Amino acid sequence: MKRLLNVRRMFVLAGLVLPQALAADSNFDIRSFGAKGDGSTKDTAAIQAAIDKAGSAGGTVLIPPGNYPSGTLHLKSNITLRIEKGARLMFSPDDSDFDPYEELPYRMKSTETRDARSAPANPSAEVKRRLAAPPAYDDTETSYAHYALLLGDGVHNVTIEGQGEIDGNRPKRGGPKPIAFKNSEWITIRGITVRNAPNYNISLMGTDHVEVEGVRLLNGYADGIDPDNCHYVRITNCYIDSSDDAICPKASFALGRKRGTEHLVVANCILRTSATHFKFGTESEGDFKNVSVTNCVMLKRDTGHLPGTGIALEAVDGANIDGVVISNISMEDTRAPIFIRIGNRARSMATATPGSLKNISIQNVTSTGATLTSSITGVEGGRVQDVIIDGFTITAKGGGARGALDIPELPAKYPGGDMFGELPALALFARHVDGLTLRNIKVHAIQPDGRPSFIADDVTRLELSGFDSTNIPEQEPILLFRNVVSALLYGNQLSAPVNLFLSVMGANSKGIALRANSLQSARKAVMQSPDAPAGSVSIDSKETP
Repeated sequence: MKRLLNVRRMFVLAGLVLPQALAADSNFDIRSFGAKGDGSTKDTAAIQAAIDKAGSAGGTVLIPPGNYPSGTLHLKSNITLRIEKGARLMFSPDDSDFDPYEELPYRMKSTETRDARSAPANPSAEVKRRLAAPPAYDDTETSYAHYALLLGDGVHNVTIEGQGEIDGNRPKRGGPKPIAFKNSEWITIRGITVRNAPNYNISLMGTDHVEVEGVRLLNGYADGIDPDNCHYVRITNCYIDSSDDAICPKASFALGRKRGTEHLVVANCILRTSATHFKFGTESEGDFKNVSVTNCVMLKRDTGHLPGTGIALEAVDGANIDGVVISNISMEDTRAPIFIRIGNRARSMATATPGSLKNISIQNVTSTGATLTSSITGVEGGRVQDVIIDGFTITAKGGGARGALDIPELPAKYPGGDMFGELPALALFARHVDGLTLRNIKVHAIQPDGRPSFIADDVTRLELSGFDSTNIPEQEPILLFRNVVSALLYGNQLSAPVNLFLSVMGANSKGIALRANSLQSARKAVMQSPDAPAGSVSIDSKETP
């Protein structure tokens, strides 16, 4: 033993450190810096001192079992913050213990160009402020990051992990964010629990190369996880229970420029919300590209109202949405399962111009208890392009009756699955779409419903196969097409006798072909209204009842 001690002493004298000693020297226990953990003493200064020391040494900050009230903590690069089992990092009850909102980037007001030209060559900061305006198009929760408990701005290589928890220590929405990163990269958030968040639980703004793995977000009063203008983000194996949207990628103007959210993966998560399970677009000044969402379960919460939407893809502020793959989703008691929307609200835009939404693939989705219709809608001048839905089984509550086909466009309205009210279709309504492929769609209704199962209005390049509906409306067709151009229907069947399979309307209708369908149980396969041109529909003679 004595010999081993002498060997260790030789290594130390030689300036070498054994791995065990290195590990010990790189851990910074907040109690060594004066943290009490008694639940009443504010431990902000002690925890910050440990973070600062770890930042200079590149080490790990240890938060041991205990209750630690704190205000804003400024994270440093190259550190790990480990919240151990039994440890609770609590929000200070005093809002003044948190950093105020940061100053947002300013830009010249288009309406004050003349004033700007008459300004001095080297204007003062006050003149610049008077001649400029912040991008205050988004709400404060979206726009600001500094009002937070754990704040990283301009940092890299930061890990927050452990089996402990962060407690928002608030009874309702309105307060700091538990975790906020801005203009940062290589961030890992793993294993922790966040409770009672009064603001976005995990807010990521302009932050790249992020991994959020195995976190639990419980009783959040706002959004769960919001990547905003972020690239290369993975959200996996998480449990999210939030009053507002569970996972809500954004592309806001909070950075003072358009950047967008790209290369995002969401997998193996359980999402519970009273709003939308997975949504992007309510802040859609920038683009959304290359997104994959898979293997997720979407449920209602134990309290609150039913979720509004399961999957929402929205481009309403000029965003370009391109390359989204969603698969293997099970949802219960979600009012509108799928909502795909181009609008023209035009936040931060000098001239309102619709964006684009294309190359969307949704596969293997089951939904039970839907009370509203799924929809895919563009606007005049902004058409949805190339959407594939393959494997969509919906069990709706039913009980509706068909209303008018002329649904208001509402281009500037805040987007949401309920924005049109009750639509005239039971399962799916599509309008202003170029390139829509629907395969293996199965429609059921708990109560008999008097609406067509699917309505296509102003749709081109439509492919429909493997469609079946067990809901049989007495006075309506199973399918209703208005101004549909170039459609192929094949391999569709009927589970029960119906009066009419397809109704075709509209002066622009043409090129609709039915091939190899099983429609013998329909009293009539196709009916054309007087305004539909003769020859709009061709049908195999074998399909005619």
